[in-house]
Amino acid sequence: MGERILSDMAKGLLHLIYPDLCAGCGTDLVGTKELICLECLESLPLTNFHLHQNNPVEKIFAGRLSVRAASAYVYFTKQSAMQHILHQIKYKNNKELGYYFGRKMGSALRQSAFYDDVSALVPLPLYFKREKRRGYNQAKLICDGMAEVMSIPVLDQVVQRKSASETQTSKNRKERWENINGKFQLTGAEAIAEKYILLVDDVVTTGATLEACGIELLKAPHLDLGIVTLAYTSS
Repeated sequence: MGERILSDMAKGLLHLIYPDLCAGCGTDLVGTKELICLECLESLPLTNFHLHQNNPVEKIFAGRLSVRAASAYVYFTKQSAMQHILHQIKYKNNKELGYYFGRKMGSALRQSAFYDDVSALVPLPLYFKREKRRGYNQAKLICDGMAEVMSIPVLDQVVQRKSASETQTSKNRKERWENINGKFQLTGAEAIAEKYILLVDDVVTTGATLEACGIELLKAPHLDLGIVTLAYTSS
């Protein structure tokens, strides 16, 4: 009994020093193992794009890239809980949060006939120096979570980013395309030939980067390509 009391006291002290905070709003997550609070979880702006053809993400690529299906899990808006969540996944080394949302995305896709025969997941690659500096690729984290639920492999070596590019944030669609066109190289065509694969990233805006990578992936023989992102934001 005494050891249990001491253990509970130690856990309480540790929580005071390193509190578990909601990734969305920053509130204290007392007595739960969840990564975001119930209020943020219930208010996630789900798109349900995965259930509908000709959704806004598919329209981004219409006439530009041959995709079998495309969708995003949530809407993104500035100064929202999702902005805080994405920032932690992308820049704050919150790998567990990437897995968490990957699993949610995988569960959603399993409910859609448009994704029921996907063979593999391909994370959008980072330039190797950027990935080394960051320590991880956030798209790979999301893929790992999706793969756990969907029971399919993650193929993170079939396409590479050949060179670095400037940040896309402040660029318009034409500038984004000029910045990223030709920056990818297919290195594992045999691993994806004749398969239905999903190219995965954290956010889609104009789709320029995903389009450039998708064009390279489609050099693999008889490939069916789908695109899925965690968040969608209009340009």
